[in-house]
Amino acid sequence: MNDQTYEYIKVEQTGWVITLTLLREAKLNAMNGVMMAELTDVFRRIQERPDVRAVILTGTGKAFMAGADIEEYSGFDLGAFFSFQNKGRDMYRAIEECAKPVIAAVNGYALGGGFEIVLACDLIVASEKAKFGLPEVKLGLVPGGGGVQKALRAIGPYAAKEMLMTGRFLTAQEGTGLGFVNQVTAPEKLLETAAALAKEIAEKAPLAVQGLKKLVNEGRDASLETAQAYDRAYLANLFYSADAQEGIAAFVEKRSPVFIGK
Repeated sequence: MNDQTYEYIKVEQTGWVITLTLLREAKLNAMNGVMMAELTDVFRRIQERPDVRAVILTGTGKAFMAGADIEEYSGFDLGAFFSFQNKGRDMYRAIEECAKPVIAAVNGYALGGGFEIVLACDLIVASEKAKFGLPEVKLGLVPGGGGVQKALRAIGPYAAKEMLMTGRFLTAQEGTGLGFVNQVTAPEKLLETAAALAKEIAEKAPLAVQGLKKLVNEGRDASLETAQAYDRAYLANLFYSADAQEGIAAFVEKRSPVFIGK
């Protein structure tokens, strides 16, 4: 990926952390087919990068992402529209299945597919100017990128129904109250705050961090007994890893551990 360039994504790396910035500001970073393909590609490449331990995804200008490019799909027939939706599902899946933790640094509007991308991420840091919503009902549609079910799981059925049926936007502060926004920050501190969080995570043992992402995501829809069995099995697999032995030794020797991701 070092020599890979994209039309709508800027890729920057600092230490173990990669920052992806959406670059379609004139369209409020609305996603078209090219952007969806680029996001799918970049996350699949990051998945294979041992020198990346955390990812920040952010936007430019007034929006994180104002959803899908309605002008692009307005002329589609049903087959083309479903093809567009399938590209979107590939993109969301690439983000969710990336083993590295992904932090959404939400600088402004995250609407429709943009909010669905946020909900595909692992942690959410929001500017005080951020707005979240799934306003498809205003177009006579429903969210097609997983927004209905993810909102249900993130904020509960009653808050989800109100947001979905009215199409109204949620503020960053409301997102904190509902439990899906981790931190709210001043706009000028957004990337600094997200980078500090990413660095803190990247300093931990990579296999354990990746395991925690997988256990939370898969355990959410499992029975408690089954989810706890997953936890125990993963713990057993990690115990003899180089990082676990280093972490235990460092604790006993009262020094900082040096994790290598093995």
